[in-house]
Formats: sequence, C-alpha cells, structure tokens
Amino acid sequence: MRTLVLWDVDHTLVSIKGLTREIYGGVLLSLTGVELATMAVMGGRTERAIITDVLRVHGLEVDAELVEAVAEAVSREYVVRSAEIAGRGFVREGAREVLGVLAGRGDVVQSLLTGNTEAIARTKLGAFGLAEFVDFSVGAYGMDDLDRPPLVKLARERAAAKYGEMFDEESTVLIGDTLDDVRAGREGGARVVGVATGTSTVDELKRAGADHVLADLSDTATTVRAVLDLSGP
Repeated sequence: MRTLVLWDVDHTLVSIKGLTREIYGGVLLSLTGVELATMAVMGGRTERAIITDVLRVHGLEVDAELVEAVAEAVSREYVVRSAEIAGRGFVREGAREVLGVLAGRGDVVQSLLTGNTEAIARTKLGAFGLAEFVDFSVGAYGMDDLDRPPLVKLARERAAAKYGEMFDEESTVLIGDTLDDVRAGREGGARVVGVATGTSTVDELKRAGADHVLADLSDTATTVRAVLDLSGP
C-alpha cells in the first residue's frame, strides 16, 4: 500500500513576502474599481474563503461569478509575475531534500493540499524548481471548497482514480504549518505532521492534535520517518 503525502505550500515548503497583497490590490481595483483597504487573514485558509472575505470587507456582493473572476485574475497575475517569486521568497530549509527523497520512493504518491489555486501552487513551486517532485493532478486546491477539511477526501478520491488503489486515514498524511492544517487532517481523515515554520509553535501544533511535530524540515531522515510514521534511526 502506498502513502498519499499531501503538502501545504506557504510557509511549509516556500515563503514569499508581500506579493499576494500586491496582486489582490491590483485585481480588486481592476475588476471592481475598489482600492484594497485591508487584506483577509490568509494563513491556513483557502483562496475561495480569502476572496469571499476580501469582497465582503470592501462592501462588495459575493456572487459566484465575481469570486471565480477574482480567482482567475489572481492566478493569471501570479503567472505573469512568476519571475519575481524567487527573488521575493525562499525554499524552507530541508524542503527540497525531503521532497526529493519522497519522490524517489515507489511507495509514495506525493501531491499538495493547499489554499492556493492549482495555478498559483504550480507557479510558486515552479519558481523554486520544486514542481517536478509532486503530482499536481491528485492534489486539492483553494477553489475546491471554502473550508480545508473536505479537501482531504477530494485528494484521496483523485489519487484513487488515478492510481487504482484506495487511500484511507492511515495511508494519507498531511504536512502543514498552521492549526487549520492540523484541523483539516483531523476532520478530513489524514495523519498530520505539523511543522513550526509559520506562526504556530511546536506546542500549539501538538495541542491541536498533530501526530508528529517538527521544528522544521532540516533533518531529512527525521522528517521522512514522521511523514511515513516510521520508527527507528
């Protein structure tokens, strides 16, 4: 039985400073004529939820057509500005090494469970040379649902359809840096590895119910053991 490994992107694999707010500001002004006054809380949330909050806080009607239009425009702008990403961000320590080890295992299917749209996730990982390590087609993304927990089931279904085998709670693992990542795994049906490289501390991730918690991804062997729930050196 293979393990379905689902990575969060922002502050787990990569960190990028300031670009999202800039892009949302330009898109909001272009599509609605309204200047961005405040940005929604982003950590651990889906793009659909973030867009919904941005529209509401600016007094704009939240209708499906506008939400989709904003998502498409934000995704396009990320692609247009992809050359900026590497200069404004960095790969989290150890992320490239762990991705490479897991990608080389025949008993692992490696993808994403992220609040980003698929296009944004592809662009971010591509900018840092990480896209080759994951199968984007079986991931779950920020326009798939307002909330994060249902994305776990969706990713499992996509992986099962492609690889012809079932992935259950024991054979699915989610790696992320926020309490919402932990909640997604607990409620959605996956083991959870918390990584304290965002705003949540090791203790907070433990209290939230993560199965394993790491300070970062710098120790490749330890991280792989946690992801695959293995014991030993």
